[in-house]
Amino acid sequence: AIDISAAVLIITCPCALGLAVPAVVTAASGKLFRRGLLIKDGTALERLAEVDTVVFDKTGTLTMGTPKPENLGDLNAQDMAVAAALAAGSSHPLARALAEGAAAAGCTPATLDDLREVPGYGVEGRWQGQIVRLGRADWIGATAGNSTATHLKIGTGAPITLRFADSLRPGAETAVAALIAQGKRVLLVSGDVEGAVAALAQRLGISEWHAGALPQEKAALVTQLTGQGARVLMVGDGLNDTAALAAAHVSVSPASALDAARTASDIVLLGQDLSPVADAVKIAVQARRRIKENFGISILYNAVAVPIALIGLATPLAAALAMSASSITVSLNSLRLK
Repeated sequence: AIDISAAVLIITCPCALGLAVPAVVTAASGKLFRRGLLIKDGTALERLAEVDTVVFDKTGTLTMGTPKPENLGDLNAQDMAVAAALAAGSSHPLARALAEGAAAAGCTPATLDDLREVPGYGVEGRWQGQIVRLGRADWIGATAGNSTATHLKIGTGAPITLRFADSLRPGAETAVAALIAQGKRVLLVSGDVEGAVAALAQRLGISEWHAGALPQEKAALVTQLTGQGARVLMVGDGLNDTAALAAAHVSVSPASALDAARTASDIVLLGQDLSPVADAVKIAVQARRRIKENFGISILYNAVAVPIALIGLATPLAAALAMSASSITVSLNSLRLK
C-alpha cells in the first residue's frame, strides 16, 4: 500500500501540466526577441494568436517618422523663428523635423508664451500678443493639399504651408503583404491628408484606409471593429495613437515611439524593420498550437499512467521515470518553436 501510494503521488505530480504554457511562452518569447520584438505582457502572445484584423498608423510606423522639410527656405527669418519655437513644443515627427531643420539653418527660436500642444491638431502659443499656431490645415484655417504638410499661422496673417518628404520604413511592404497572405484584414488610419494616405495605401496594397483621423477617431475605429467581433492588432507610435493602442486586443509600437505609446503597447519593436510584426502573428499561432499539444500530452500521460499506478503495476522508481519523461516530452515539444 505504501509503495502504491508513493507511486501514485509521484506519477500524478503535475510537472508536465505546469510546464505546458510557460515552456511555450518562454520559447516563443525568445524567438521573437531574436527577431526584434520584446513582449511586455505575459498574455500578449495568446491574444496575438487570435488577431484577425491589423490597423496601422502611417507616420512613424509605416514610414520612418524622420521627414525632411522641403520648402523651409520659403520662410523669412521671423516666421522661421516662430515656427521653430512652436515645433519645439511638440513631439510629433513633423514638428521634430521642422525644429531640426530650423536649427540646421542657424535659426534661433522665438520666445513664446502659453505654449501648449493640442493632441491631433498641433501646437499653439502667444507671440508679441498674437496667437500663433502650427498644425493641421483645418485647425489653422489653411487648405489641405495632397502631400504631407504642416501649416503655420501667425496672428491674422495668411497660413504658410510647410511640406515634408518621408521614407518608407524597412520591411513595411513585406509585413503588409505577409499579413494579407495570412488572411488578415489590414487597414491604414492616419491623421495625414487624404492624398498622402491614399498614395501610401496604394503602394502597400492596403484597400481600406482612413485619412485626417483625430486620436479619438482612431480609438473609435478600433472600438467599432472590436464591436463587430474583430480581434484587432494596432500598430502605432505617437501620442495620437495611444488611445487606439490601449483599446486594441493587442498592440505593437516601435522602440522609437513616445513613452506614452510604448507604455500602452503590449509588444515593442526594437529595430527599424517592420517585417517581424507579421512573423510575430505567425509565431503566436504556432505557440498556441504547441500549448494545446502540451495539454494533450499531459492529459494522455495522466490517463494512462495513473490507472497503472493505482493498480500497483508501477514502482516508485518507474513512476519517477514516467513523470520525468512526460516533463521532458512537453519541454522538447515547446522547443520545436525554436
